Amino acid sequence: MVAETERLFATEELGGRAVYRVHAATVLAGICLVLYYRATHVPGSAGSCRAATAAWVGMLAAELWFAFYWLLTQSVRWCPVRRRAFTDRLAARYGERLPCVDIFVCTADPQSEPPSLVMATILSLMAYNYPPENLNVYLSDDGCSILTFYALWETATFAKQWLPFCRRYNIEPSSPAAYFTLPDRPNDPQALEEWSFVKGLYQEMTERIDSAVRSGEVPEQIRVNHKGFSEWNMGCTSKDHQPIVQILIDGKDRGAIDSEGNVLPTLVYMAREKRPQYHHNFKAGAMNALIRVSSVISNSPIIMNVDCDMYSNNNNSIREALCFFLDEEMGDKIAFVQYPQNYNNMTKNNIYGNSFNVLNQVELRGTDSWGGPMYLGTGCFHRREALCGRSFNKDYKEDWNRGIKTQHHIDQTEGKAKSLATCTYEHNTQWGLEIGLKYGCAVEDNITGLAIHCRGWESVYNNPPRPAFIGVGPTTMAQTILQHKRWSEGMFSIFLSKCCPFFFAHGKTRLPHQMAYCIYGLWAPNSLPMLYYVVIPSLGLLKGTLFFPEIMSPWVIPFICVLVVKNIYSLYEALFSGDTLKGWWNGQRMWMIRRITSYLYGFIDNIRMLLGLSKMGFVVSPKVSGEDESKRYEQEIMEFGTSSPEYVIIATVALLNLVCLVGGLGQFLVSGQNMLLNGFSLQIFLCGLLVIINIPIYEAMFLRKDRGRIPFSVTLTSVGFVMLALVVPIF
Repeated sequence: MVAETERLFATEELGGRAVYRVHAATVLAGICLVLYYRATHVPGSAGSCRAATAAWVGMLAAELWFAFYWLLTQSVRWCPVRRRAFTDRLAARYGERLPCVDIFVCTADPQSEPPSLVMATILSLMAYNYPPENLNVYLSDDGCSILTFYALWETATFAKQWLPFCRRYNIEPSSPAAYFTLPDRPNDPQALEEWSFVKGLYQEMTERIDSAVRSGEVPEQIRVNHKGFSEWNMGCTSKDHQPIVQILIDGKDRGAIDSEGNVLPTLVYMAREKRPQYHHNFKAGAMNALIRVSSVISNSPIIMNVDCDMYSNNNNSIREALCFFLDEEMGDKIAFVQYPQNYNNMTKNNIYGNSFNVLNQVELRGTDSWGGPMYLGTGCFHRREALCGRSFNKDYKEDWNRGIKTQHHIDQTEGKAKSLATCTYEHNTQWGLEIGLKYGCAVEDNITGLAIHCRGWESVYNNPPRPAFIGVGPTTMAQTILQHKRWSEGMFSIFLSKCCPFFFAHGKTRLPHQMAYCIYGLWAPNSLPMLYYVVIPSLGLLKGTLFFPEIMSPWVIPFICVLVVKNIYSLYEALFSGDTLKGWWNGQRMWMIRRITSYLYGFIDNIRMLLGLSKMGFVVSPKVSGEDESKRYEQEIMEFGTSSPEYVIIATVALLNLVCLVGGLGQFLVSGQNMLLNGFSLQIFLCGLLVIINIPIYEAMFLRKDRGRIPFSVTLTSVGFVMLALVVPIF
């Protein structure tokens, strides 16, 4: 066995586990007492009490669900681990004799994903601190846009200046869009002159790309400069076109060099064939086409995929990932190395709760201790064989020297690659079933990772001090709701399918690992108990129906204990992960909003699909916002602005709680009763808490005058729903 000092990575258990387990035991005891109280204090079922009894049973059902879901979340908090990669040992052992790596980038729409943004990502990936002859970058354009191809053609030219510049000055981040926005400039006059020169070239390139996007066409004098532009002479559309594969830079060609005479990484454009009569299987179909196309161009043993808006921020990410794959003791078991998602456009206080800090710092580390994190769809390094369906076998040894290293006859290679990217190639094959990314789900990454784990492989979560990838997070409420709707819908569809982790992974992975997968698979059904809990107790306050023990009763203690202890620990996790106090509070608001909108719609859409009333869809999340929207985002002002049905739900719940709190307190004042001793203390507290957390919603409904406010039609509709809720005799 290799000595510990020689290992290429270390695994460390995080401290504070004893304290956490005391906390978990305390919460568990409180939950059990709450459920016991709820089950043994059901109101009588005779006469007018029947409705109150039904409502009480509904509270019990909601609390049972919350208890079950809390138990699931313990799987990722029980024994989290931290990984550390030793790239110095990798260098000492292998030098520059490192495996070839294929990098996949997927884009789908030049309007939602501006080509200049995508190209900055491509350039950052080409600039890795890695032997360029072993680096191959592929761009899948599912929109089959000549504008995207033109942008990549411009990028291939600019890379000849950018890569030597990055190498000479060890530039990080290696995305020019990110680097040139940094306030620091070189102090050395010669370096400053080169900095200005390269920045000028980059600005000229982005202006040409953006100009072409604005006009919607590539200048004719440019189209004649590369044979690839002729592919669009046949009248291509985004949904009906032939397969296109173009090798813009062949890294095996001695003539493919930068301005200093160094070899350039291979750069390939692919638009797989699309025809209206064939289902294209969304991003999973694009990734599988890339796997096949790359197999005849480079066929590297390692595949890395990253979203088109997630640029490289750490030049050593590949070398760190290889520390896990090449480790002599555990490397043969590892199918993929997952890096976290980080965003560079989060506001200080995380207005929409999109930072994923707790997920990155706590939950993924906890999943890593049970067999590895799930595949997140971006920032992931895969073993090609595992991604292509191979089951783990302790006798299998990877050939890290594999890969196509001889020069291509480009036309022949492109022709062969095109045949692998046709609509009919996968017919009567195992692609999308046992080979490549799995089909039939909007979150192909999650179900693919689960299948890999069930084939006996493990994965590793690596979160280095310098983030490996940085992207663009949602900057509006609509973008946030759309993104979480897609995730919750897709992951719940997995839970309802034959791939449900509790059944599909039974006997193949450990129970806590299955529980960790189900945390996200059950986001959608969380909407129902949450919606119940933010509506029924508040209506009970207004109508005099008691749902919690009186303040002087000893049964109030477990309710308060669970509420206080859980939220204190939630706050601790948020602060430990890098959030602010206000950021945690904003996260609690968005946690509620997502459950009653995104997750509710995800739940409903799954039911509709089960009944055959709808089919799975996929909507690309926009990566850009308008100037006014961006300004309000920077000021941490919530963005609404449209008459969306989701906003009606948000406004209705907020307004209902305000009316119930004011009405309930008013009744107590008029009657002269002591509201605290009358048993409604916890309902008043809960309703008041919901009112406080919804203050930005009230401002958007009644006080704001900007374009991001909640439209009057939404407010009017919500008033109507509140009035209906008040007049209907619920109990």
